[in-house]
Amino acid sequence: MEASPASAGPTRRRRSEADGTATTTSESASLLSRQLVDIPGSYGLPIVGAIADRLDYYWFQGPAKFFRSRMEKNGGSTVFRTNMPPGPFISADSRVVALLDAETFQVLFDCNKVEKGNVFTGTFVPYPALTGGYRVLSYLDPSEPSHTKLKLFVFSLLRSRHGNFVPEFSCAVRGLFDELESVLASGKKAGFNAPCERASFKFLCRAFLGRDPAAAGGIGNDGPALIQKWILVQLAPDLSLGLPKPLEELLLRTFRLPPCLVKNDYKRLVDFFRAAGRAALDEAERLGISRDEALHNLIFLICFNSWGGLKVLLPCIIKWIAGAGPEIHRELAREVRSSGAATSVGLNPAVLERLPLLNSAIYEVLRIEPPLPLQYGRAKTDLVLESHRARYKVRAGEMLCGYQPLATRDPLVFENSDSYVANRFVGEEGERLLKYVVWSNGQETAEPTERNKQCPGKDLVMLLARIMVAELFLRYDSLEVEATDEYIGDSVTITSLRSASSSVVVR
Repeated sequence: MEASPASAGPTRRRRSEADGTATTTSESASLLSRQLVDIPGSYGLPIVGAIADRLDYYWFQGPAKFFRSRMEKNGGSTVFRTNMPPGPFISADSRVVALLDAETFQVLFDCNKVEKGNVFTGTFVPYPALTGGYRVLSYLDPSEPSHTKLKLFVFSLLRSRHGNFVPEFSCAVRGLFDELESVLASGKKAGFNAPCERASFKFLCRAFLGRDPAAAGGIGNDGPALIQKWILVQLAPDLSLGLPKPLEELLLRTFRLPPCLVKNDYKRLVDFFRAAGRAALDEAERLGISRDEALHNLIFLICFNSWGGLKVLLPCIIKWIAGAGPEIHRELAREVRSSGAATSVGLNPAVLERLPLLNSAIYEVLRIEPPLPLQYGRAKTDLVLESHRARYKVRAGEMLCGYQPLATRDPLVFENSDSYVANRFVGEEGERLLKYVVWSNGQETAEPTERNKQCPGKDLVMLLARIMVAELFLRYDSLEVEATDEYIGDSVTITSLRSASSSVVVR
């Protein structure tokens, strides 16, 4: 954050309602001294401007350059007006106010100021038929009665299954590494994504439902493929699949893909979760949620939110930690092995939570490449946004769009903001920066409740990430990978896994 001007008299401190942090009177004066200016930028001509911005976003620039170029065009302002894809003729209104700095981005978490209903996918909403005709939890604003019941249902699931997460995920990760090591030993490079996706789905089903999807009466190994097709149809207008660009424009961004394309696939998921999730659905009924609505929310929670999140996050963690280099690998291995986290009954999560470099390395992945790059919210009332350099008035009803990979690389908050620094969050100063790690739709220092939109599984995600990295360095000294972009996340290929006792390497 910018330094506050020096104060001639004694500095008093007050408590900020937004984040609970102390604010000096001199800092308050600094905020008030920032000039109230009009939001720069333009939407262009109706329809034409939106299509031109869409072509820039997908054809000519890509997301990062799209936002950076408009920031430069508007004099370096991190707040400006633009259109966001998919635009005509899927979005009723593609106009947004873009937020690209760490300060203004925070407003997207304040549910008193922004409406979070039907903004999960941005300026368009997929067909409700893709989720059984229901608006599932991710599309609800906290002010809606169903939001409270459904989020309490998720919290109940997390509490009641808590004892399953460590042993089941440790088992899944060890099996994953066995499979990767076997491929490498045969002289081939080992693709990480496909076995990781299978392991993740098996873990989620065993941990939440107590059921192996490959067991008799399940869906075999088809789960990841079924889910991926279902997610693709929902997010198609916001994706680039690598097809010829005119064909993508025609197929993906002219109209929403119809639910009939995955009707049979989704039915297989519904049948499996209806049978395997009986205990979870019983819990939902006790909370006053109909069994059918709970079923489709359970599918969305496990398949879209959880499996889809792990599909993006786990390869990303492997990519960035592999790229951190041998010295960081040695430090991580030394920290994990000397911690006593590995016991005769498995990993001790309380010990993992106290390992500073392990946790920092994971937070840094979540900062530099957050799993969900875009966050949206619609202003409930007229409000004033405060960036590092100015204040901007937003009118009620305007859509705000935060591009997280730039907001969490804010150079006025993070030094060397475009670089992966594994120990960035170590120590008191590093911990102070955690409020700007916002991958979970809220500050890392905040807690999810039924009254906000922060990810209810925030702590579980961190636990799983710690287990993945800890199991990696309990077993290996270092690793090397190759990574390329996929339409959702990264495609990672393991080229070497090295340990003191043995090494499997493919060049």
